[in-house]
Amino acid sequence: MFKKLASIVLPLLFITNTALAGSDPILARQDMMEDTRDAAKVIGGMLKGEQPFDAEAAMAALHVWKKTAAEAGDMFPEGSESGHETEAKATIWTDRDGFNNKMADFGAAVDAALAANPDSLEALKGAAGPVFKTCKGCHEGYRVEKEN
Repeated sequence: MFKKLASIVLPLLFITNTALAGSDPILARQDMMEDTRDAAKVIGGMLKGEQPFDAEAAMAALHVWKKTAAEAGDMFPEGSESGHETEAKATIWTDRDGFNNKMADFGAAVDAALAANPDSLEALKGAAGPVFKTCKGCHEGYRVEKEN
């Protein structure tokens, strides 16, 4: 049941959020990052034992990450540094090469995870771990953490 739901809902969330964001790059990237976070929750839930391993749902989540890796870098054009409570740090624009390198690292990690085609929880751990590390690396230098 979860497998079918995840394979249907994750792509639909991405399409719906992106369509609602329209041409506003801040809203578009916020929606994309929400989809990316939702995909991380699917994989993280499996890794933490909060939900059973599901290869189809894991691959659907990895494909959401692939889309993020391919498109997110372009969603930070000049002039989109502020507004809509953006969590983007100014370093995205002042250290563009560093940011682009972090996005490339994320993309490479996602490509490797997809190529691994994890068919077990252990395989997913090995495939997803490097992706989560690249997320953290980018967040540390290029994202303002929200105060709770």
